[in-house]
Amino acid sequence: MKNKLLGVYDYTVILTYAALVFGVFGILSAINLDFWNSVICLMLAGICDMFDGAVARTKVDRTDAEKRFGIQIDSLADLVNFGVLPAIFVYMICDESVVISIVAVLFVLCALIRLSYFNVLEEERQRQTTGKRKSYLGLPVTSAALILPLVYLMFDYRMIKNTAIFPIMLVLLGSGYISTFHIKKPGVVGKIIVVIIGAVEAVGMFFVMGWDAV
Repeated sequence: MKNKLLGVYDYTVILTYAALVFGVFGILSAINLDFWNSVICLMLAGICDMFDGAVARTKVDRTDAEKRFGIQIDSLADLVNFGVLPAIFVYMICDESVVISIVAVLFVLCALIRLSYFNVLEEERQRQTTGKRKSYLGLPVTSAALILPLVYLMFDYRMIKNTAIFPIMLVLLGSGYISTFHIKKPGVVGKIIVVIIGAVEAVGMFFVMGWDAV
């Protein structure tokens, strides 16, 4: 039976789709100068991305086409969430200067190159083995979901007073995206640590937001 619509719509891709929705809302929030909501959307996209692969692997009868589709949409969503969203966030918070524009564009380009190259490597790896990937080549783009909220939290607390920190952050992240060092893929303990860090950031954010509202 042929699908009535293009694509895949079962539970294996729902978190990836949700991540993209959060990412787009984060972009719109940044454009409207609602930076806290933008950061929260970025973190939610990161949480969805952290678990979407595990959810997809629970379906043991996925076809080759479904697996390849999953790889493609995951990287496309990541480009929006952890490439375009941080770039627009930094562009808007830094008064939309020409220099910031160049930094933002180059950052998105680095994310695009990394994700495209990852797709090539991942398809080759899956043709050779059915095992799980054990390491990442270069800095994962999802690291932006932890680093940007942390930097903005420090900025809002006045621990960092100059917006120059944001383009510097993009330069460092972008360089990490296209570097060739290996990072071990986090296991259960690693993911728990990431969630704890994210939770601490979230508590700090809601404290600041609540304090500002008083």
